[in-house]
Amino acid sequence: MQDSIVIGGGGDAYGIQQKLLLKYANRHGLIAGATGTGKTVTLQIMAQAFSRAGVPVFVSDVKGDLSGMAAAGRADFKLHDAFMKRSDTIGLPLDYAACPVTFWDLYGQQGHPVRTTIAEMGPLLLSRLLELTDAQEGVLNIAFRVSDDQGLPLLDLADLRALLVWIGENRDSLSLRYGNVAPASIGAIQRRLLVLENEGGARLFGEPALALDDLFLKDATGHGRINILAADKLMAAPRLYATFLLWLLSELFEELPEVGDPDKPKLVFFFDEAHLLFEDAPKALVDKVEQVARLIRSKGVGVYFCTQSPSDIPEDILGQLGNRIQHALRAFTARDRKALKLAAETYRDNPRFDTEEAIRNVGVGEAVTSFLERKGAPGVVERTLIRPPASQLGPLDKAARKAVIDASPVAGKYDTLHDPRSAYEILLQRSEQAAREAEAAEEALEDAAPMQREYQAARRYSGTRVKSYRARTARRQSDTIGSALGKALVKELKGTTGRRIVRGVLGGIFKGR
Repeated sequence: MQDSIVIGGGGDAYGIQQKLLLKYANRHGLIAGATGTGKTVTLQIMAQAFSRAGVPVFVSDVKGDLSGMAAAGRADFKLHDAFMKRSDTIGLPLDYAACPVTFWDLYGQQGHPVRTTIAEMGPLLLSRLLELTDAQEGVLNIAFRVSDDQGLPLLDLADLRALLVWIGENRDSLSLRYGNVAPASIGAIQRRLLVLENEGGARLFGEPALALDDLFLKDATGHGRINILAADKLMAAPRLYATFLLWLLSELFEELPEVGDPDKPKLVFFFDEAHLLFEDAPKALVDKVEQVARLIRSKGVGVYFCTQSPSDIPEDILGQLGNRIQHALRAFTARDRKALKLAAETYRDNPRFDTEEAIRNVGVGEAVTSFLERKGAPGVVERTLIRPPASQLGPLDKAARKAVIDASPVAGKYDTLHDPRSAYEILLQRSEQAAREAEAAEEALEDAAPMQREYQAARRYSGTRVKSYRARTARRQSDTIGSALGKALVKELKGTTGRRIVRGVLGGIFKGR
């Protein structure tokens, strides 16, 4: 069973072949060097070597050059003779061969669409992506908690926007439970989401999300597939690029089981232009990267940072990178000299040459290297002639790329964007239901208005006014009856019977005297 991959060598001038032991390939590594010194080719030969050893690889293609790994190198290539000579010097046969490749692209143009969800991205990485302040990040954390408590899945940007609007409308009641929600912070987050959408970031979020198992595929011969992320256009939004790759690392860390120290990695992850990950990064994010780098090793994943200078990597993370390939560094400024000195000090000295001088003077396609030896001890630094690639050097043409995409084992799986029921749809349904209830209440009120008017009218005529009318009528009737009785009595007294009654009464009075 293969236990190592050959990086290079070079006889008397460069020493014996330099090999990276697969058992320690998950101890991470660094590929560094100034622009134009051969970092991309080194990355290519390492990716191909891992693939042939049965290890799947994920690599970002910043310049578009790595797509050539899907095709075999050719004898009519202008550098063929130089490659053959170098292979002879190293003592390694040059067998041109293609690699099994899967192309990915956040924009879905040069590969299979690759997506995640807002919920999987999480508030920390999303805050980094949106460049939020601490106060705004706090509101975003509240949004994620409300999403969990209210059963509102966050899949895409539309879901997050809708949830923020709902939180703004209900901020008074929510503030009592989750803390202060400032309308200004919600507005700022909404503006940053608009900027992200204008940069094409909306394509990153949605369903179907990337299934991590699709990164661990092998071909029929047992060679690991090389997953190439098209990043030439993505580099126009460097923060989006760095955040996506860090999310992918975090997902691997969260989802993969512990495997200890396997005989070879389950996956090797190359992070090109790694300095973008740490530029202006808050401490919480750097701590997250350090945690992932330190612990993902036990998940069987090796991470290799590619950048111009080791000084681009924080010291706590740099100290965990055991396998190192250092291409030339140019010392044109005081800062360059400081970086050169720092790079040289990180290697185990070789008495045959001065490390700092070697880093300054190695040519294109050469490097100083140090790989972990038995028991994980760092090896002595060596000058190394990097082996030539067996796959095509340079980009793949569009027709060939399309053929590879169409023949991919995940062809068609991610092409169609799904829109399942999530926060946007749920809140929209609630809003529509509330609108229907309000409309029904208004219609009921309008229908009740005539009845209310009739009731008020009836109340006016059957209430106080009716009682007053009855009282006045009773008084009128009483007065009428009294008047009639008086008139009848006077008439009666004027008659014979009346006179008798008067006389009788008067007589009785006088007799009593």
